[in-house]
Amino acid sequence: MSEHQQTAAAPPGAPGAAVGTASRRRPAARRRPDRRMWTSAYLPIWPATALLFAVSPLIAAGSLGGSALRGMVPFAAVLAIVGIGQTLVIQQRGLDLSVPGAVSLAAIIVTKYPAGHGGRLPAAIALALAACAAAGLVSGFAVTWLRITPLVATLGVNALLLGTILRITSGSSTATAAPGLADFTFGRALEIPNTVLVAVAVLAAVAVVVRTTLLGRRFVAVGTNARAAYVAGLPVNRYRLLTYAAAGLCYGCAGILLAGYLRTPGLSAGDNYLLPSIAAVVLGGTSLAGGSGSVVATAGGALFLTQLQQVVFGAGAPSSVQLLIQAGVIAAGMTLRAVPWRGVRRPRRTASHPTGPAPPRPAGADHPEPTAPA
Repeated sequence: MSEHQQTAAAPPGAPGAAVGTASRRRPAARRRPDRRMWTSAYLPIWPATALLFAVSPLIAAGSLGGSALRGMVPFAAVLAIVGIGQTLVIQQRGLDLSVPGAVSLAAIIVTKYPAGHGGRLPAAIALALAACAAAGLVSGFAVTWLRITPLVATLGVNALLLGTILRITSGSSTATAAPGLADFTFGRALEIPNTVLVAVAVLAAVAVVVRTTLLGRRFVAVGTNARAAYVAGLPVNRYRLLTYAAAGLCYGCAGILLAGYLRTPGLSAGDNYLLPSIAAVVLGGTSLAGGSGSVVATAGGALFLTQLQQVVFGAGAPSSVQLLIQAGVIAAGMTLRAVPWRGVRRPRRTASHPTGPAPPRPAGADHPEPTAPA
């Protein structure tokens, strides 16, 4: 008898059986792909956006025309970049109210400092990004080290930014964007607007870092449960500080693109991006309670809101109606987010009881025998 046959024929308790059992290896289980991006929280924005584009011509004629889309897409790209920064802050259980000041400051710096000269444009862009990143660091420092509520901290930083704008411009802004910046924002590459390419680049960079790197996984862990992350040895304050700085860079990038597209931005150019940025995050499925989120879905929410605004204005409704719609979108998004969709789709299974007579109990089941005294 061969060694293999001896092992197979050995009884379960024999040494040969143990060796043979240990030598058998089960096939490795296939790793399932990560489908968090396509879960129910982040998926509904895409069919909703497709439905909105489908019914847009029925509500406002010409809302899908070539000129209408060319005028809508740059603003959608700017809102998407602002929404990416807001998503990062919300994932850390915060809410950034410094959006108007940061966007407006970047737009003012990039138009006033060059004074129409293209040679000063790169330095102006760097200065605008640095100023917005510094503002984000101030917000992050107030939240992490001074323990100030994010709403209060970012609102105070927004006031500082608005004061800086008034100091720079003396209350009036007549500066015009440099020709190079205006040409870039209105330019196209392969029939794709440059503003869209910038938004896609920012979106891809943030999505790759958050989803595929160790830094991104730790970032999500800090946002999900800061106490557990601290116990695990993660520098919680450092991650939150860098989050606000990264958000400030996003706001600065959006302000630069907005200045080039508007050519002569006003002092309050960023006021129109605070409420829509929060609405885009909520529509994208990111929870305001922090933790995981999707910047890709936020970009879809930005596209939905921009097209919705165009449809409302095309239908002749005033701007007040647009604000009411945005507030309703936020309320509806938060309500739908609170619905336990997984429990609705998969109801909890309960043990089924037979309808027939119960089986007879064994004797003495109702009266157990007394235990012997010690």
